Amino acid sequence: MFVDNVQLTLSSGNGGAGCVSFRREKHVIKGGPDGGDGGKGGNVFFKVDKNTHTLSHFRGSQHLKAKNGQPGMARKCYGKYGESLEVIVPPGTQVVDTQTGDILLDLITDGQKTMFIEGGKGGLGNVHFKGPTNQRPSYAQPGINGETKSVRLELKLIADVGLVGFPNVGKSTLISVLSNAEPEIANYEFTTLTPKLGVVETDNYQSYVMADIPGIIEGASDGRGLGLDFLKHIERTKFLLFMVDIANYRELEDQFKTLAEELKNFSQNLADRHYAIALTRSDAISDEEVVEKSKGFIEMLGLEPNKNGKHFGFEESIPAFCQDVNGFEGYDSSKPYFVMPISSISRKNLEAIKYALLGAVNETRKVKEEIID
Repeated sequence: MFVDNVQLTLSSGNGGAGCVSFRREKHVIKGGPDGGDGGKGGNVFFKVDKNTHTLSHFRGSQHLKAKNGQPGMARKCYGKYGESLEVIVPPGTQVVDTQTGDILLDLITDGQKTMFIEGGKGGLGNVHFKGPTNQRPSYAQPGINGETKSVRLELKLIADVGLVGFPNVGKSTLISVLSNAEPEIANYEFTTLTPKLGVVETDNYQSYVMADIPGIIEGASDGRGLGLDFLKHIERTKFLLFMVDIANYRELEDQFKTLAEELKNFSQNLADRHYAIALTRSDAISDEEVVEKSKGFIEMLGLEPNKNGKHFGFEESIPAFCQDVNGFEGYDSSKPYFVMPISSISRKNLEAIKYALLGAVNETRKVKEEIID
């Protein structure tokens, strides 16, 4: 079960009380106070583990609490420290204050361990209060209570390539043939109800992570359909692949502009990401129609079909566009990195798009971009 949003109440442990005790030992007259200090309460930590992929293990857990510190004991014995609580979360988890909506932590790096709430301090035993004027103190400090915070955990998946498209456009099929992901594939809309991640491996020991989200429909940024709930999962992606159905009754231009507008309405930062365009289902129409539509779409974008894609193995018989593959320096981010007709069924241009995306991802990894909240 994929769970990407849970609400929790987290509490650190209370400090143990100090001890009131007096030394009582044979042949020791008026031994004086010897009450030990209480133990410190347990802290609350967040720890990032890449082997955890969802927040589903928090289902049914509403209040998580660290252990309390033990009270002090006689003979100046300190109480045991309370056991700390480690909250294990997947990379990409944000900790949000439920009252203010402020982002308290943004947990990204695997192995990252961050203290979130410190446990209460233990109280001092009566041994600390003895003095010339008070040689028999009969009081000790109580422990300090721990803190309690109500938070919401939100998971934003971290991927190199995010697939953006309408329902039933072939996103799940593409990620299933390029990666190790096994999404549901069927001939009806919204077969993808939860985000899917897949690792795309190339033959030169390089790889990248691809994310498939539920299809976006017109008005998704206003709450229609399923896309709005999951658009946040591609906010962290370095590169976007728009998937436009070349066999659809809608014009390619209308499909692309609608998708781009929904992204812009949701997040301007997301709309400014580097991107490419795949013209899917090119096996569903004749080769002549593929050539005509893809060439017209490329020209509509103000581009010209070129042979730059030969570095990635584009089929020369089909019009395609690719910007200079030498890097993003001088790359016009307002235009797609490449435009390419593909077919996941007939495997047309699949090897080409796999390596073209790798080239784009490698370039984005070189660019030190600030991760957008």
